[in-house]
Amino acid sequence: MSIIMRKLLKPQVNLYLRSLSSQAKLVEVERRDSGIAVVSMARPPVNSLNLELLTELTTTLNEMKTQKLKGIIITSSLSTVFSAGLDIMEMYKVDVKRCSQFWTALQDFWMTLYGLQIRTAAAINGASPAGGCLTALACEYRVMVNGKNKIGLNETKLGIVAPQWFKDTFISTVGYRKAEIALLRGTLFTPEEALNINLVDELASDKADAIAKCEKYINSFDKIPAEAVGVTKLQLRNNLISWLKNNREKDTEIFVNFVMNPRVQAGLEIYLQSLKKK
Repeated sequence: MSIIMRKLLKPQVNLYLRSLSSQAKLVEVERRDSGIAVVSMARPPVNSLNLELLTELTTTLNEMKTQKLKGIIITSSLSTVFSAGLDIMEMYKVDVKRCSQFWTALQDFWMTLYGLQIRTAAAINGASPAGGCLTALACEYRVMVNGKNKIGLNETKLGIVAPQWFKDTFISTVGYRKAEIALLRGTLFTPEEALNINLVDELASDKADAIAKCEKYINSFDKIPAEAVGVTKLQLRNNLISWLKNNREKDTEIFVNFVMNPRVQAGLEIYLQSLKKK
């Protein structure tokens, strides 16, 4: 349950309002002749994950299940940010119904992306803390553009605790000991550091290079029966998916109770006031 990193935010807090223009396009899809779809998050300024963006992402992925696609690449339409994590305005002065809908939408998005039986890769073209990192982790292959941007689950630095399924996904990717230290410290990794701990699989020079490397990964399965690969992937990931399916109501209750805590709301108020002064 990440809060957007301060250094990624713009002064105009109103950019995070939940109401969106009817013309706003939150997800952009490019279907390539190769049979690969490039799905880009498109919610300026930092692709903060709110109810509407999460819902549209899940709808897009579910529609693609019925299409004859070789693979899906998740990326961002923004130049320096993949996703800065969960939208703080989904936690600040919200009612219980909206809060529950938001968390359920996040659960649905993760289970859909993590459980897709076709190939998935993330072209991480910018900063990817917390919920952004979770999105990348849900893909089976990750390519990150080299540079100053960072990736990781940094919840403890924000005074909060990553949910169990955030942590389990991270542990299954980098291994228990590396994950334990990183989660305790709320570490954000540079691209090279992320590569060294297997948080990402390759580095790229720019977004186009990252997408090309994701395509190469997906194309490497051309001579392997797709059904066998898909079933194997689902078997490998089924334990984590089943855990969330079986515990999603309790998980939602924990999140809602956390958000509604007066101390948490007071902290969010201070945080938002600090943004207005920038």
